[in-house]
Amino acid sequence: MTTPFALDGAQHAWCTELRTLTARHLRPLAARGEPGRLNRPLVRVLGELGLLSVLLPATGTVRAMDLCLLRESLARECTDAETALALQGLGAWPVARYGTPEQRSRWLPEVVAGRAVTAFALTEPGAGSDAAALALRAEPDAHGWRLTGEKCWISNAPEADLCTVFARTGPAPGARGVTAFLVPGDRPGLGGSRLDMLGPHPVGTLTFDAVPVGPGDGGGEVGGGFGVAMRTLDLFRPSVGAFAVGMARAALAAAVAHAGERRAFGGPLKDLQAVSHQLAEMVTRTEAAALLVYAAAAAYDAGEPGTAGRSAMAKLFATETAQFVVDAAVQIHGACALRHGHLLEHLYREVRAPRIYEGATEVQRTVIARELYR
Repeated sequence: MTTPFALDGAQHAWCTELRTLTARHLRPLAARGEPGRLNRPLVRVLGELGLLSVLLPATGTVRAMDLCLLRESLARECTDAETALALQGLGAWPVARYGTPEQRSRWLPEVVAGRAVTAFALTEPGAGSDAAALALRAEPDAHGWRLTGEKCWISNAPEADLCTVFARTGPAPGARGVTAFLVPGDRPGLGGSRLDMLGPHPVGTLTFDAVPVGPGDGGGEVGGGFGVAMRTLDLFRPSVGAFAVGMARAALAAAVAHAGERRAFGGPLKDLQAVSHQLAEMVTRTEAAALLVYAAAAAYDAGEPGTAGRSAMAKLFATETAQFVVDAAVQIHGACALRHGHLLEHLYREVRAPRIYEGATEVQRTVIARELYR
């Protein structure tokens, strides 16, 4: 069993460099963006800085540990930048892993450069946690298929340039009979609308009115789409935990600074046992979450068995920990943290969604329990 006791010097240096780049180049672009809208200048600079190539390296093999350290570092400084980067990887990784040479040469250089924006279109109004229940139909015609139905809660929709779409191509129930398709955003019959969400995250719907897709649009084998979706999520699930750890670290740093400066009852807040013990709990849980994330990433990179359970534990514990840490940091700050524009007000809205997307907390517990009996 792989146990990363600590990050090495090169990894610490890289994380410091990433945080500096994020604060200097990405945070100002994020601040100029419109909340809830796709920020294309931000995505382009992610490409120019070479950060998207970490998600989609020329070798074709992405290391889960690199992905986790990248997401954690960006999240500590700018959650908008982190999210924009992660969504590029989530939508394009199926292209890199399962696409044809023609599909990879067409799309990956554009995605890595930040010129093309991607979406991962799995969830539907009636198929969220139960992804195998999806109902988007792929009906055969003389040239391939026609997609009819709706996707919902899709990041970067409806503005994405390329959507990895999962549809039912056969009558088989459940996970069988699902196929992945790579659908350009300008394909006839493809529409959608924005959704106003709690966090400043570009999310929307996609509607499919007999959208044509041909044999050249397949993302992997016909009927193998559910496996494409699950293997994509297996890679990205630990890094959702890393995103949460980054937010927890940012909230913890803010709480430590405030408790050391704010005076009440004749001294700084940190001298009050209730506050100091809360800070101790916050930092302990955050460090535990980080180690669980790193362990899951290291196990994935080493090809060890049981990575699905490890990934689920990492996402479960890290996202629940981040919720606790951010909430505690708000409590320590008091009313000032509730003011619009405050870092903790932003994190309080941002931290809620990761406990739901890419497998809700309850789903992760189910995965973990199942792994115990394999």
